Formats: sequence, C-alpha cells, structure tokens
Amino acid sequence: MDASRGPILFRCDGTVALGWEALYQCLSLAAALQRRRRGTHFFSYLEPLSLATTIHRGNNEWHAAEQPLGADKDLEATIAKARSLGAAAIVVAGAGMTSDYLARLRQETGALVLVFDSTAAIELPVDILVNPLLAPGKKAFRIGPGCQRLLGARFALCRGVFRRQRAIRATEPLPPFRALLAWGDHDASDQVLLRAEQLLAIDRIAKVSVAARSHHPFYDALRERAEQSGGRLEVITENKELLTRLVRVHFALTAGDAWAPELCVVGIPQLIISTTPRHALNGRKMDEEGVATYLGDAAEVGADQLRAAVDLLLDDPMERKGMTRCARNMFDGRGPDRIVNGLEILLHSPARRRAALRLPAAA
Repeated sequence: MDASRGPILFRCDGTVALGWEALYQCLSLAAALQRRRRGTHFFSYLEPLSLATTIHRGNNEWHAAEQPLGADKDLEATIAKARSLGAAAIVVAGAGMTSDYLARLRQETGALVLVFDSTAAIELPVDILVNPLLAPGKKAFRIGPGCQRLLGARFALCRGVFRRQRAIRATEPLPPFRALLAWGDHDASDQVLLRAEQLLAIDRIAKVSVAARSHHPFYDALRERAEQSGGRLEVITENKELLTRLVRVHFALTAGDAWAPELCVVGIPQLIISTTPRHALNGRKMDEEGVATYLGDAAEVGADQLRAAVDLLLDDPMERKGMTRCARNMFDGRGPDRIVNGLEILLHSPARRRAALRLPAAA
C-alpha cells in the first residue's frame, strides 16, 4: 500500500462565536481533494450540529471534536485522531491555533501540515501556508524552513457554483437593477439585516437578494422581512438558487471575506464594507486592483455613504465594466486545484515517501 495515499484530516470549527468561514474554506478544498480521490475527514466542533449534514453531503467523514481548536487537550485529541486515521496531511484553519500547536502537530504525527491564515499574527512552522485573500502579502508572514507559500489571486478558493456561472455571465444583464448582499460566513457585527434595509431604501434597486446560510443568527428575521417587502427582498440559501441570481445581479455588497474573490470569478462588481481587520486589508487590496470599491469599516459607513456609492456605481456603466474585466482577469476560479497540486507534489516527494514508509535516508 502506498503510504502517501493516506487520508487528509481537516481540523477546523464552525461556531456562532467564531463564525463558519474556516469551515467553508476547508469544505472548498475538500471538494477539490475529492476529485483526486483523496479520503477527507473533518475533526470539528460544530454549532449547530446540523452542519455535520453539510460535511457528509460532500462525501466527507465527520468526527466530533469535544473542544474548539486550541482549547485544553485539543492538541492531544487531534494528534490521536491523525494517528488513528493514518493521515497523510492535516489542514488547520481557525483562530485558536498557535505556533506551538502547529509545531507539535507536525512533529508528533509526521504528517504534512497545511494552514489557512490571513492574519500573519503568529509564526507558522508548517509545510504549506495558504492565504486565499489578496492581503497580507508574503513579507508579512513568518514561516519555518521549507514552508511553501501559496498566496493571492491564483490560490483564491472558489466553489463550483461560481465557476459554472463564469462563462454564462459574459455580459452585464439588462435593467432593472438588482443587488446581491453576500456578507459571507461570519456576521459578527449583525450587519446583514441592517444593510438589507439600507439597500431596500434605494429606489433604483428593484430587487435585493440576500445570500445567507440557514444557520445565520438572523435568518428568521430576514425571512420575515422578505415576506413584508412585496417581493423586493429575497433570502437565498441553496446553490441552485444562487446559480440563477449570479447572472442577474448588477453589483454585490460584501464584507471582503472569502465570498469576495468568488464573486470576482463570475465578474460581479462589488462594494466592500469590512467588519474585521483582515477583511479590511483584503478590501483595500481589491480596491487597489480595480476589482471592487472599498467603502471602509462597518462602523464608519452609514446609509448615506452606501447610497452615494451605489448611485455612483449604477450611474457609471464603464466603471462596472472595468471592475468586471479586472476581476475576471485576476481570478480564474482554479485556486483549489492549484492548492491540491502543491499538496500532492509535497506528499509524493522522495523525502516524504521515505518518512511515510519508515525508510532510512539516502547516504
């Protein structure tokens, strides 16, 4: 048996307090690994537990973690799980990881360690570092010897629902104007309902589509507001619903998180209002590259500023076309496959194969 064909273990959580961005990042990578016939196992602390169904739906295995990432005894539990599965690689994503956590995970399991990180807050003694956002750049990260950095637009994560609509949305749809509110997988500042109301107050927008998971804290309130809107507001949760909306909207309002690069793959102009420092960095960089307009932090952007930005964007078709062209040229949606290629290259390197088979190093 080829030891390098062991399964991939994902250590990530999805909770109300920390959000679900790390979990869905890992699910995007797991989908690409499934195409390479790699076994994928999730060792995750989930809230709500119904998220386990989402993991299983992608043909992944789920093992319940008793504690969040980085908590007491979590490292020992993760090491034990990696050993029991014979994991070839461990993918770690989340706010709870530390340098010591990653170093011990790498040393005590012998597995290749891949980390998703867009904060550059700690030293990363790992084999592969992935930053699927545009910022920060490579100079901001502190890495150990031999670490491979996969950063920027070429390695942006993208789900199949966005790649499939790339060719279909070749040109901008005809009016009336439609907006997509895609705040991502963590609404820490409770912005979705507020921004939906502000977009509805703009008469030029005929319809607002809100992309929200069914476990969003304000999901029921959004559905109730949609029923009262007379058809101007809708809440979409399923991929098949999102498919049809991506080709019909004229712009999107995002938080600068992982959804922002995915919308660039389709070529949808964006306005970005950030709620976290790392998403603010990504929003500014996207503005510099001409693929979006960064409006600022959520606490500083009110209804008047948002209305002015929307009016300016809708009044300037050349600006929208420029955003679309730059976005489609920068993001091609093949980031997950490139990450998997890099992972497979390292897993099949001679040194890694000798270590997996417990063979002595060459003299």
